[in-house]
Amino acid sequence: MEKVTLTIDNIKVEVPKDYTILQAAKSVGINIPTLCYMKDVNEIGACRVCLVEIQGARGLQASCVHPVAEGMIIKTNTKKVRDARKSTVELILSNHNRECLTCFRNKNCELQSLSEELNITEVPFEGAKTEAFFDNKSHSIVRDSSKCILCGRCVNVCKNVQDIGILEFNNRGFKTTVGPAFEVSMSDAPCIYCGQCIVACPVAALREKEDIEKVWEAIENPNIHVVVQTAPAVRAGLGEEFGLPIGTRVTGKMVAALKRLGFDKVYDTNFAADLTIMEEGHELLHRIQNGGTLPMITSCSPGWIRFCEFNYPEFLDNLSTCKSPHQMMGAIIKSYYAEKNNIDPKNIFVVSIMPCTSKKTESARPEMKGNGYRDVDAVLTTRELGKMIKQARIDFNKLADEQFDQDYLGEYTGAGVIFGATGGVMEAALRTVAEVLEGKELENIEYNAVRGVEGVKEAELTLGGMKVKIAVAHGTAMARKVLEMVKSGEKEYHFIEVMGCSGGCVTGGGQPQVPAQTLMEVDVRVERAKALYEEDTVLEFRKSHTNPQIIKLYEEFLGKPNSHKAHELLHTHYFAREKFPLNKEEGCCCGHDEAAVGKDH
Repeated sequence: MEKVTLTIDNIKVEVPKDYTILQAAKSVGINIPTLCYMKDVNEIGACRVCLVEIQGARGLQASCVHPVAEGMIIKTNTKKVRDARKSTVELILSNHNRECLTCFRNKNCELQSLSEELNITEVPFEGAKTEAFFDNKSHSIVRDSSKCILCGRCVNVCKNVQDIGILEFNNRGFKTTVGPAFEVSMSDAPCIYCGQCIVACPVAALREKEDIEKVWEAIENPNIHVVVQTAPAVRAGLGEEFGLPIGTRVTGKMVAALKRLGFDKVYDTNFAADLTIMEEGHELLHRIQNGGTLPMITSCSPGWIRFCEFNYPEFLDNLSTCKSPHQMMGAIIKSYYAEKNNIDPKNIFVVSIMPCTSKKTESARPEMKGNGYRDVDAVLTTRELGKMIKQARIDFNKLADEQFDQDYLGEYTGAGVIFGATGGVMEAALRTVAEVLEGKELENIEYNAVRGVEGVKEAELTLGGMKVKIAVAHGTAMARKVLEMVKSGEKEYHFIEVMGCSGGCVTGGGQPQVPAQTLMEVDVRVERAKALYEEDTVLEFRKSHTNPQIIKLYEEFLGKPNSHKAHELLHTHYFAREKFPLNKEEGCCCGHDEAAVGKDH
């Protein structure tokens, strides 16, 4: 690759000619501040915080978009540069809700950190502020425009990474806001609640809708039996809330913390991931062997499910009818577990700790009931669990490792653990389906073809003499790509795994937020996934169908995979959703009269 040589702060730098100044500086340890910049997502030079001085240039330049050139001489820390950055941030703060002490991102806010770094102690530009909107109608996402700094990160992650595009800049000039069209609520927009906009937001303009107080209330009620379950990806992210390196596996400390918080039982959703594989794997076998609808597509990711319901209703019959693992776990807790422990299900409160904001909306879906009771009563994100642990003043990093409760629902396999990484559901399913079709135990159970962070992964396997074509997609933009290829006849598959977020659950919308500067150096998807694959290799059982407690559950309660009882408790249905449903009272989604705007509005 052709390279150029330039000088940054008196340091000679040789970099590829397609680098920006920001990249060139980063390569030699020079840290230029940024605010709107987000690698591969938002590289637009909008905030003007990354300004640098280039010898011979007429003015300061935005380093995140300015290309390098041979012989360039750049200064990143002159008085002129520092004053310009400080004035820029002061102007941003002048139209910002500065109630930092009560803000959800207090001490974890990129704007706050930058203000401290620039030694901003007062804001000289006081005046009128843009009219603010506060929207907390959805189950998953809260939008507070008084915090918005118009950086555009959420807009571009929604539009370019997820290929959904429900967020956009509305109005012009001083009246500019970011939100859905016509400022409709997030609950009325065709949002999938993946939460990638929350992860991208450098402030608290977008955040999850918290259920912490609801959970505390249940824990402190002596008449309520509170059971908590944790998704596999949580163990790979929770440590970051307590200063541990990205991807640190904290399974034992997480369990210890949950027990100290006062939950009556602490289980791992991995048990239900194994259960999902039993149901989903046999559903796939039934479809293949009996001429069912193919390709079958996984149904673990509620963000992906909403994406399909909104954008590809013609594929609804292709979706597995299996509930996601945490919903299955809730259904089993309020039936099998309740019977085992002689507890009235109405007195059981199930809490799911999830890496996902869309799980909050999923748990509220009307059909998510088994045995007559709502499967899951509250969903907390990884970030919310971190807050609860801090509220209880637990010194997380000093906790001794403890084990999940082992009775009835405590055992899990490596197949369940890897659910949290893209390709993990596919690999877990193949471990079971392959042995069923081959009719014998297989030694090689690692399917490396479905691992990694490539947008779409494909493979053709021979299982029991049958050729099975599979695909894995993560992020809804990649899901759209795969579905379009299937629709056109370009591709033909038997089984497709889709995760709503790039990288899978390890980078879900409820995981710890990582500063954009760190994302320039670390692929969070890879680092967190390593923790899951590491745990998979150390477990005694690595295939779902070998889990002794899963075997016992079928023997004592469910009968067999896809039985009538299993369908009642563990399976569900989906329906097509209108992107912009008609408002019966006002005429249409934006308040216009239907006749006036026409049927295609």
